[in-house]
Amino acid sequence: MSDNQKPILVFGATGQQGGSVAAALLKAGWPVRAFVRDPASPNSLALRDAGAELVEGRLEDAAAIRRAMEGAYGVFSVQPSSPSGTVSDAEEERFGTAIADLAVESGVRHVVYTSVIHRGDAPTGLGHFDSKIRIEAHLRALPTTFTIVRPGSFMEMLAMPGFGLDAARFDFFLRRDQSMPFVAVEDIGKFVAAVFADPARFGGETLDLFGDVLTGAELEALFTQAAGRPIAYARFTEAVLAENPFLARLTALVDNGRLSAEGDLAALRRINPELQTFRTWLAGGGRRAFEQALGTSGTWAYNQA
Repeated sequence: MSDNQKPILVFGATGQQGGSVAAALLKAGWPVRAFVRDPASPNSLALRDAGAELVEGRLEDAAAIRRAMEGAYGVFSVQPSSPSGTVSDAEEERFGTAIADLAVESGVRHVVYTSVIHRGDAPTGLGHFDSKIRIEAHLRALPTTFTIVRPGSFMEMLAMPGFGLDAARFDFFLRRDQSMPFVAVEDIGKFVAAVFADPARFGGETLDLFGDVLTGAELEALFTQAAGRPIAYARFTEAVLAENPFLARLTALVDNGRLSAEGDLAALRRINPELQTFRTWLAGGGRRAFEQALGTSGTWAYNQA
């Protein structure tokens, strides 16, 4: 059996990144084996109806993971992180390193691990970033073909309630002249499918994934244009940061450049010619979420998994 006739095991297949990867791999003709907690959930059934094979298991269950890896060509590895409220940083690290170890043990040919954009390998002081840095280091030390992808902040996050869009404003980490890299979740799957299709090119590589790099002022202009009315941009106030240590630590990482991107947008577009800018995302797949955010108040919560 040729490699592209063997399945790719996708973790997190009912979530944002895993779901994007499963959809892109199925579209590219790969057999997809989805590791799911509940095969009867609506998201699992949608995967099955799209053509994925469902394998039930939990990240704590090494035996279930071994069974799921039998005969697999590749593994896409993503874990929940502590901001989701479902795991600790230590658990995320344990799950991520165990999946890598079990992939080697099972003879998996190519492991693709999704991390997060960050500069340098020194600890950041933010637990769910540092857990990923340690998983990356563990994977690099193993005798297997691997690729690490580091997505920027999700464009989908920008259209969540809680940033003030319902009050004609947008409060965020950036100063007006600071920039951050952003990526549409759908594009993560397209990049990962391209990586699995060309291990000779991407094996051993670490890729920052982003479709746009935007300043606070540019976010204001794009939101204003999309809303058809003024949306005023402001950085989180010092009072807000003082009340929320998590936001304060993320903002400090923006300020010290640890969340900046390395890479060439033109090169990324050669890998994924359909790569979305924030403008195209707002006009397309993100339009509905943006319109809902314009009319919905709420409390912001970070979950990038």
